[in-house]
Amino acid sequence: MNLHDPIGVTQPKLSVVAVDSSLQKAEQLPGKYLSEVKKKSDRVERLVNKRADKALTRLLKQEKKMKARLWKADSLAAKSIFTKSIDSLGSLKSGLKSKIASKLPAGNIYLDSLGGSLKFLEGKGALLCASKEKLSGVTRSIESLQGKLQQADQIKAYIRQHKKELKEQLSKYTGFSKDLMKINKEAYYYGQQVSEYKALLKDRKKAEAKAIELLKKMHAYNDFLRKNSQIAGMFNLGATGSNTAQSLEGLQTRSQVEQMIQQRLGSDPVARQAASQQMEQARTQLNELKEKFPDLDNAGDMPDFKPNPMKTKSFVQRLEFGGNIQFQKSNHYFPTTSDIAGQVGYRFYKSGTAGIGASYKLGLGSGWNNIVLSHQGVGLRLFIDWKLKGSFYVNGGGEQNYVSTLTHAGQQVDWSGWQGSALLGLSKKYNVNAKLKGNIMLLYDFLAKQNTPSTSPIKLRLGYNF
Repeated sequence: MNLHDPIGVTQPKLSVVAVDSSLQKAEQLPGKYLSEVKKKSDRVERLVNKRADKALTRLLKQEKKMKARLWKADSLAAKSIFTKSIDSLGSLKSGLKSKIASKLPAGNIYLDSLGGSLKFLEGKGALLCASKEKLSGVTRSIESLQGKLQQADQIKAYIRQHKKELKEQLSKYTGFSKDLMKINKEAYYYGQQVSEYKALLKDRKKAEAKAIELLKKMHAYNDFLRKNSQIAGMFNLGATGSNTAQSLEGLQTRSQVEQMIQQRLGSDPVARQAASQQMEQARTQLNELKEKFPDLDNAGDMPDFKPNPMKTKSFVQRLEFGGNIQFQKSNHYFPTTSDIAGQVGYRFYKSGTAGIGASYKLGLGSGWNNIVLSHQGVGLRLFIDWKLKGSFYVNGGGEQNYVSTLTHAGQQVDWSGWQGSALLGLSKKYNVNAKLKGNIMLLYDFLAKQNTPSTSPIKLRLGYNF
């Protein structure tokens, strides 16, 4: 008897034991769920493949140049060092053209969870607004992506080992330090780029997030994951009649490790204190390295240069959108105004952002007893932001503001409507939430007194970036 016939078909009355109550009461998953998963997996696979091809092409070109240069000095050494490696890089590059499906765990939590979800949904048509063929197509896309990610890890491992060998083999020859540096940079940025592509998988769209939310409410789904997840497979927790204690048998416990340390060091308090201090120093250094290079998973990938973390970011990822507001008191010529601005910045370095903006000058009247909204002008801005220390930045830029009206039209002033500003000051940034950042800017306008009519040189602006 099929418990998951299409909706609308009358089913025989079943006992409560026969069907999980959570499946009976569950809502249907969003129809776009599988489409979003497939679209995202195909996109990440395409990006990973394209970046690998780019890295291997550059490495091949670099090694051919090095081989030609070494050939002039030592042809035998050039043939011995580079012929095999060039062939290997060429083979890796050719392998990118073929589809590699893998059902093995890819070491990615998201893919493990997603794979488990798709396996759970097999045969459960009542939960899924899609055909079995569509589900099978998405499963194939995930397996293909897993294969490409494993292929990317293999390429990283090969480059890591190969650059180490090259450094040793070319140590007795001069003139190759810059070439080795280029290879090291290409290897490092390739690894960083792949890590960023993997991070894209965690970004769940609305339909996918809703589907996962519904699945997590189901006892049958949670029980399925406990028995079939990657962790369960590693420790054989899904086997029939398995016992957790038996599955973990052979792994060292905390007490066993402490006992082994005590046997090595004895009961001497001085030795134990010295060992504790060394462990603390090692832990501190390790944490510092993790903060500097959070995406590294192998010490062999440690760069011997100062990396630019923005190099692997796309143009869109470097853009920062924001806005700010500034108030200016009324004077003989102007009412109280509020400058409301929007801006977009481009992060050209991890500590620096440059951008453009536009502002609208809103008139507010001459006081609390005379609030009158009016159009007072517009403005264009250029700015640059540079991190000084912590959350403090130096901010500077130039502006042109067009002021449309004067409150005293009869005043004889040499005024064209445009006012220039040359600004420099400090800004303090703070986190509002995970996606929104606030900032307070205190700026000085070096052209304020030269403007006609003159304006206040001190500018206080409150803003947000996201």
